[in-house]
Parts: sequence; structure tokens; C-alpha cells
Amino acid sequence: MRRVKRALPLVAAVLALGVPLSGCGSESGARGGDDVSAGASSEVGSGRQEEQGQEKEKGKGKDQEMDMQEAAERADAMLDAVLKGIDPDVRWAHGPTTTRACGVTRRRAVMTVVSPERRQTFLDRAETFWRKNDYRIKAVNKDDKFPAVYAVTRSGFGVSVSFRGKGQAFLEADTPCVKESKVAAPASEPNGPAYEGVYPLPRPDVRSDFWSGEGEGEGEGE
Repeated sequence: MRRVKRALPLVAAVLALGVPLSGCGSESGARGGDDVSAGASSEVGSGRQEEQGQEKEKGKGKDQEMDMQEAAERADAMLDAVLKGIDPDVRWAHGPTTTRACGVTRRRAVMTVVSPERRQTFLDRAETFWRKNDYRIKAVNKDDKFPAVYAVTRSGFGVSVSFRGKGQAFLEADTPCVKESKVAAPASEPNGPAYEGVYPLPRPDVRSDFWSGEGEGEGEGE
């Protein structure tokens, strides 16, 4: 009986230690397996993301080789083209250029009075030009007072035409992310006063038989 009594505490002690240890072992083994698979899947996921990122970078190869000045010149050419595509011609002036971490925004302000009745026609002609030249129309705002149309090129340049305060039309071109560099002023000559150093630009003051519609002052906004 004494041996039994002595054995019982020993067995109890072993069981007390053994049960938790085996429990921890199986738990840690299961969790360890989960951790390994989770780590592997996370590595695979990050690997896939890295591959996708590399593919995106390959797709942007040409643009990544372009610097901010070259991108700004392309943006200028895009704005020149859409303005030439709007018929009859309108008078325009350069707006301010802004730069961000790795991109540039070029702006043009239309100095021709566009009456409320002609604003949608103006936007339609810009949109038609972009569609014909394989731009993707990203969004169209049909607001009565401040309509706009936004487009994007395959290489990631964004362009827009929008009507703002006093019914003035503005054009903008945003470049994709490119190599950092200095950016010079636009080389394109405006077809009217340059308004160098003037900001904000004057409101539209050039009347057009077509764009300005009927009635004096009608196109100058509400």
C-alpha cells in the first residue's frame, strides 16, 4: 500500500506534467503548421504582388524613362491638339503649371465667351475629338452650370475640359508619374494675350458669333 501511495503522487505528477506538455506539443504543432502555411501563403501573396508590380512597371517602361519636362511637353501637345479639334476656334491663354512628387499639370483657360446654350456643344466636340484619337472617356458631368468631361490615354495622361465660375472653360492635362526634373514654361504660343504674370486670369472677354450665342453678356455666366 505504501508503494501504491508513493506511486500515486509520482504518477499524478507525471500526468500533471505530461498532459500539459502533450497539449502544448499538439497545439504548437498545429499552430506551427498554420504559421508555416500562413507564412508561405503570405510569401506567395507578396511574391505575386511583387510580380504584378514588376509587370506594371514594365508596362510603364516608356513613361518611366520620360522626365517631368518631357511629360509636360506631351501634355502641352495634347492640349494644343484638342483645342485645334474644337471648331470654331476659341481664344485661349496658359493657366498656371503645377508640379507634384513625380508629375505635372498643365492648364489652359478659354478667353472666348461660351454661352450656357453652347457649353454642352463645346464639351461634345472635345469628347468627340478624344474618342476619335483613342482616348478613354473616364467621366462626364452633365451639370447645367458646371458641366465637364474627363478622359485618359493608354499611357496614363489625364485630360479634362470643365466649365467653372462665370461660365469660363478650362482645360487641364495631368501627366503620369515620371522621373523628377525641372519643368520649363510651356512653349506653345497662345492665340491671344499671354497674360504673363497675371493671376488669376481675366474672365472671358472675346465674343464669338457661334460660341457666345445670342444676347449681350449671356455667356458671362450667372
